[in-house]
Amino acid sequence: MTPFLSTEPSNRRERQSAERRERLFRAALDLFARKGFGETTVEDITNAADLGKGTFFNYFPSKEHILLAFGEMQLAKLKAAVEESRNKNESVQSFLRSLGPRMTQEPMRNPSIIRILLQAFLSNSEVRESMMALQDRVIALHSEILCRGQERGEIRTDLPPDVLAHVFRQTIFGTLLIWSLYGDSTLLSRMEQSFEVLWTGLSPRHSPSPEVAAA
Repeated sequence: MTPFLSTEPSNRRERQSAERRERLFRAALDLFARKGFGETTVEDITNAADLGKGTFFNYFPSKEHILLAFGEMQLAKLKAAVEESRNKNESVQSFLRSLGPRMTQEPMRNPSIIRILLQAFLSNSEVRESMMALQDRVIALHSEILCRGQERGEIRTDLPPDVLAHVFRQTIFGTLLIWSLYGDSTLLSRMEQSFEVLWTGLSPRHSPSPEVAAA
């Protein structure tokens, strides 16, 4: 079973601790998706994970921190993708095209999880503030990639990379949100369609030829 949470335990005690945290994390996400975030209690989570209630607080200060751990997990995936892109020296178009499917692997491919994240984001100030701080780090990584694309002539240069990064994030999040209302098998095709439309806006601006301008 591939862990959701990225950990590299080096000894038996650390492995046991990481396994318990993973069990709590998975149990919580499953319950959030089935029962709803507000309706799920810490006791529900520990019962589902077959752990004592006190164990939960050894790993998460509150159930809201499960969602923050989820956000950190997604950020770690993005960092890994950016590092891999640097090492491969791939084009920005190729990187951005692959990013949607990569970032929406399980458990993001569960429409209930998307709806729960939005619900918590809108209704819980602690989650919202922490997620906003996390989003700043996400935008910084996207801006880095887009800046590299501008330097290579792959991305338009008439707008700053952070503006383009925000547009990219809005497009991906909007696509996820609309798809979550349906919860069908169209997520990847929706991502691809969104990217194709978005790419026409990210591509370099070409000045008309002298002949065209004169006409």
